[in-house]
Amino acid sequence: MRAGVIGLGDMGSGLAKNLVGNGFETCGFDVSEARMTAFTEMGGIAGTNAADVGRNADAVFVMVMTGQQAKSVILGDGLVTTLDPGSAVILSATIKPSEAREIGAAMEGSGIHLIDSPVSGGFPGAQGGTLTMMAAGAADVLDIYRPVMEAVSKTIHRVGSSAGDGQTVKACLQSVIGSIFSATFEAAALAAKAGVAGQVLYDVISTSGAGCGVANTALENIIDRKFEGTGSHIATMHKDLTISLDMARELGVPLHTASTAMQLFHAGKTKYPNGDNWIVTRVIEEIVGAELHR
Repeated sequence: MRAGVIGLGDMGSGLAKNLVGNGFETCGFDVSEARMTAFTEMGGIAGTNAADVGRNADAVFVMVMTGQQAKSVILGDGLVTTLDPGSAVILSATIKPSEAREIGAAMEGSGIHLIDSPVSGGFPGAQGGTLTMMAAGAADVLDIYRPVMEAVSKTIHRVGSSAGDGQTVKACLQSVIGSIFSATFEAAALAAKAGVAGQVLYDVISTSGAGCGVANTALENIIDRKFEGTGSHIATMHKDLTISLDMARELGVPLHTASTAMQLFHAGKTKYPNGDNWIVTRVIEEIVGAELHR
């Protein structure tokens, strides 16, 4: 089975790395020349565009930023024009559930399968091949393409059979993750103002019921003052929370905590557009006049 990856950023480069490492011939494309160079150096085959990737793959991961980008590389003159019938598009990007459904509807009759499978695990999970996948598709299709999905993940959950099912579960998950992040940022600022050492706060939280990968990673980066270049750009979480809140609005579900998280991320993204998620802490620290260090 030949693999493909469209979008070779922090997440897509990890997918490509693990596909190549697991022996899959992998064709990829990204608009960044630097990313393409890094991809070919790791053993990937450079595609000239999305359609070219489709000519050289049986299963293509789409790891772009927005729903519009996903539509552009899959539909129109994209993958649907060159993938063979029976091939699969694995939509691993996080987009609106409604956008995934639109893509699925547009692909009907093409003979090409759509697996709606956003992922969780961030940059470390992508690079380490330990992502959690929320896969939606026909059971037999998921069986066929399980090997290529296992190459990039540790856990594959089958969450539905229709396009949009995977994105719906991801939107629920991100409302939780965003809320944990924001609570951690506030706790860090509270500790800083109270004079608590960052290491003390980390030791206690990481070994308590509140300790988890999300909170622990955030605290480590905060107390080490690593606010950029950690592979978790704030724009991604900001976008994901927007999707969660849009879905909640459509369904009439109040998300009080996630809404607060959205505002904190909005503040962080506005003031520090090049920062990572933890940069939100600096916004709060500047208000209270204290910083949390290890």
